[in-house]
Amino acid sequence: MRENLCLMLPLCHLIEVGSEVLGCLLECNEVLLATAVCTKAGKAIISRQFVEMTRTRIEGLLAAFPKLMNTGKQHTFVETESVRYVYQPLEKLYMVLITTKNSNILEDLETLRLFSRVIPEYCRVLEESEISEHCFDLIFAFDEIVALGYRENVNLAQIRTFTEMDSHEEKVFRAVRETQEREAKAEMRRKAKELQQARRDAERQGKKAPGFGGFGSGGISSGSAASMITDAIIEPEKPKMTPAVMRPSGPSKALKLGAKGKDVDNFVDKLKLEGEQISSSTKRTPEAAKVLSPPVNIESVHLKIEEKISLTCGRDGGLQNMEVHGMIMLRVSDEKQGRIRLQIENDDKKGVQLQTHPNVDKKLFTTESLIGLKNPEKSFPLNNDVGVLKWRLQTNDDAFIPLAINCWPSESATGCDVNIEYELQESTLELNDVIISIPVPSGVGAPLIGELDGEYRHDSRKNILEWCLPVIDAKNKTGSLEFSIAGQPNDFFPVNVSFVSKRNYCNIQVTGISHVDSSSPVRFSMETMLLVDKYEIL
Repeated sequence: MRENLCLMLPLCHLIEVGSEVLGCLLECNEVLLATAVCTKAGKAIISRQFVEMTRTRIEGLLAAFPKLMNTGKQHTFVETESVRYVYQPLEKLYMVLITTKNSNILEDLETLRLFSRVIPEYCRVLEESEISEHCFDLIFAFDEIVALGYRENVNLAQIRTFTEMDSHEEKVFRAVRETQEREAKAEMRRKAKELQQARRDAERQGKKAPGFGGFGSGGISSGSAASMITDAIIEPEKPKMTPAVMRPSGPSKALKLGAKGKDVDNFVDKLKLEGEQISSSTKRTPEAAKVLSPPVNIESVHLKIEEKISLTCGRDGGLQNMEVHGMIMLRVSDEKQGRIRLQIENDDKKGVQLQTHPNVDKKLFTTESLIGLKNPEKSFPLNNDVGVLKWRLQTNDDAFIPLAINCWPSESATGCDVNIEYELQESTLELNDVIISIPVPSGVGAPLIGELDGEYRHDSRKNILEWCLPVIDAKNKTGSLEFSIAGQPNDFFPVNVSFVSKRNYCNIQVTGISHVDSSSPVRFSMETMLLVDKYEIL
């Protein structure tokens, strides 16, 4: 009837009454108007409108919803003169769909179930604060379910795939941002080195360090004040093994994206001024950066002992393969300290294979455990990390496993009961920031945690349960975790482990450094680290 009326009206009248006719047509169609998660008092936590509606209108509809619920009817929907509410309780909250009265109630109930399954994918607990924190993720997922008021033919797995698609521009923006941060840190280190060099020159000449004379009256000498300031800001040079920054494929897009990154920075700064809490968009720093802090005072002779472990075990026990690669890197920043020798102490009892640099005197190392150049008149390269000794250990002996992991899933009537435990077999090690990642089935909700040593995190988007332990050492050699979840035993493998340590696995250390001519000792600084390249239980 109204469609015929629209065809009969002249064009000018259609323009005048266009909004009214459109509203009438909208009410006649089977349209999903909005969806929301609200409290039992009708307060909207998150709401998404799929047709043009004012904020006042949607708030009024949601405020009227609890009053309609007090009628005592226990249905999954309730109607008014203009709209229909289709709802589902979520503990202390409600998942509500607002539709026209002509919509198909069976399709609305199916859509409501899909909306209700999306919420646990992003929120660990169904609470107001958790939903507010993940509001944007939920809105993006809602838009994949409904478009322009009509249900899309998608399932939960497709929604997860669509919302997790990578953005090339985001990757480029992050790469540009990290490059800018690295350049700023490099400039900071350069300035700090200049201050430190000026302090050393002043000490040699018996003068006060420039810029720090005012501390003398306070009881602190100028040299010590300069040392305090420079020590606080100097960082060691980053290893040259850091991965290359991802760059855009086009030759000229990088400059445009860099300009866009500046606009984003300005926008974020404005949000912060307005009181908004903005999380950092840069990638997380490696766990090693948190624990393996380098020494504050870096001497002109600095050593870095680094080991990487790669291990693969079977789920039924047995070490399939284990490799440990280690290296001692030497950095000399003072040409007066270039002609030196390193005293090596090798207490390894595991059978590592050692190899020296081609320019190192192998006979001297074999007979006296000293690392020195073949030509004693030459000096080590300045301001460059030089690998002087490396070693390798490869074995399939179970006794060499530093941290043993036993994952035992057992099928039950409701799914699987998983028991997982760890045991530190190398008691001389102290492992920090240990994360044991167990895959869990998707679309079945969060696992039910039983006995737990440490903490846990459930990432519903990646379908991973992370068991987090700050420290594992001789005083904390064993621990266990129990949880239950729907699934099959094969769903919980492979288990991956990551950790860092300030002690190396193979007992190879530098005990001293001396001059070639006078054999007098040389002051040096040293940092030791053990990192995980791969640690997997298949």
